[in-house]
Amino acid sequence: MLPSRRAFHVALLAGTVACFGRHHEKAEPVSDIPLKVTNRNWLDVVIYVLHDGQRTRVGTVTGSSSQEFALPSRLVGQSHELALLGEAIGSNDVARTERLTIQAGQYIEWTLETDLRRSSVGVY
Repeated sequence: MLPSRRAFHVALLAGTVACFGRHHEKAEPVSDIPLKVTNRNWLDVVIYVLHDGQRTRVGTVTGSSSQEFALPSRLVGQSHELALLGEAIGSNDVARTERLTIQAGQYIEWTLETDLRRSSVGVY
């Protein structure tokens, strides 16, 4: 009886090693996230990304113009969430989005209105 029990344990061990020894596919890295900001305000607006309890400056959008940015994927992090903040230069006016959940291949369009509190955002 001992040889069959030993064969059973060897087969069980070999099967376990075979299952755990397989290569698992790595998650596809998230590429940079395109961000297009249309500023309908007369003032220049500084754009920030709020992520992981931090605020990172992205750039400035001149008044009455549009600007495109590429947000580094590191700003999205594990949670895939971020928010945008816009601060008008020469004013106390600010625009802030809700938390945005970003997946691979998506992009963000943010329209800043003359009254920054009425601004809108879309993730596509």
